[in-house]
Amino acid sequence: MPFRKPIFAAALILAGSIPAAAEVVGKVGVDWVGNDIVIEAVTDPQVKGVTCHVTYFDRSIIDRLSKGNWFEDPSNNSIACRQTGPIEIGDIDLSEEGEEVFREGMSLIWKKLVVNRIYDKANDTLIYLVHSRQVVEGSAKMAISTVPLFDQPVTWTNGKPR
Repeated sequence: MPFRKPIFAAALILAGSIPAAAEVVGKVGVDWVGNDIVIEAVTDPQVKGVTCHVTYFDRSIIDRLSKGNWFEDPSNNSIACRQTGPIEIGDIDLSEEGEEVFREGMSLIWKKLVVNRIYDKANDTLIYLVHSRQVVEGSAKMAISTVPLFDQPVTWTNGKPR
């Protein structure tokens, strides 16, 4: 990832801390010019025991030089979230919009890969949505993953919502 991590580090310094951190757990080369699919593990800071794996396309320097559009990666991404330990839910946003639990720069300034968490109270399920946020033109590319809480031993630090 030739540009993303320095940009991400600079953004952290300028914006303070972001909600969650990611760890690269896999990287698969997809062509001869060095483009990769990167897999990151993201833990939800307010929901212990849930890990999301997010994938995205990372363009190589050769691809950037040959095709232009130097500062931007495509909006293709996916997500899979699973219970990876005992679930303990902290102070989460219960609104219909939910809350952002992770973001990472996908271009120099304008595009971010974002993971939002929404609690579906009627079905007792956590929904994780990955999408790209862009300043000028939003992207319709998105993916969701769910973690059902029904019949699971879940600890709610503020009491389960009624």
